[in-house]
Amino acid sequence: MKDTRIIKDKKTNLFVILSGIFLTNAILAEMIGVKIFSIENTLGFAPVHFRFLMDTPLDFNITAGDVIWPIVFISTDIINEYFGKNGVKKVSFLTAGFLAYIFIIIFFVTKLAPAPFWLQLNSHDPQGNYFNINYAFKSIFRQGMGIIVGSLTAFLASQLLDVFIFQKVRFITGYKMIWLRATGSTIVSQLIDTFIVLTIAFYLFGNWSLEQVISVGIMNYIYKFVVAVIATPLLYVGHFFIDRYLGKEEAEKMADEAGLDRSFF
Repeated sequence: MKDTRIIKDKKTNLFVILSGIFLTNAILAEMIGVKIFSIENTLGFAPVHFRFLMDTPLDFNITAGDVIWPIVFISTDIINEYFGKNGVKKVSFLTAGFLAYIFIIIFFVTKLAPAPFWLQLNSHDPQGNYFNINYAFKSIFRQGMGIIVGSLTAFLASQLLDVFIFQKVRFITGYKMIWLRATGSTIVSQLIDTFIVLTIAFYLFGNWSLEQVISVGIMNYIYKFVVAVIATPLLYVGHFFIDRYLGKEEAEKMADEAGLDRSFF
């Protein structure tokens, strides 16, 4: 009885930790995703200005949220591996609920009248130029609202697709070839996620052209693709520590049970 209780506690602790990592990084990625930054300029290189069937050049301009999104990839795949589709669905719908809550709060907060002293204290930037902090606040968070709306749609669609592909490959490969099911499910699901988010957030809610969406989307996806491949060893590291924590036999048993449900929904 004691061993059963210990194993159950370990499973619960593992799910809570993985869910916490997933939730924190997914929500944070949505909030900081309003900023588009240049990888080339950040690293001190000239933009590549690659052109591909459009007038808008393709530079490595990606959303700031993509910097930490690989952590979401990894935590999703590990949850999928040990807790299956139901585990991923639980944490995904919980995250979607939190994002909806954030959307509602931001909507009302941006409607609040600013205090005059706050506007006065922040009326100029360090160079002495006039600065409307309330306008900046609303612009950033309203744009963030667009990302949240897009993410609620793209996030759930991509997560369902990710878990479906992951489990299909898992059924074929068994406990081996973690890299194949993890990378394969990620590169397919993130293709859908990337373009849905950018289209809704910056084309429908923002002021981007369709060419800008395609341009940034292609580079965002290339970044996610490359990082998904590079981050693969971290999956093995995660599996190693989890197998040690749960015990090899119990970990394999959980993985086998997690792979039984291969339906899309």
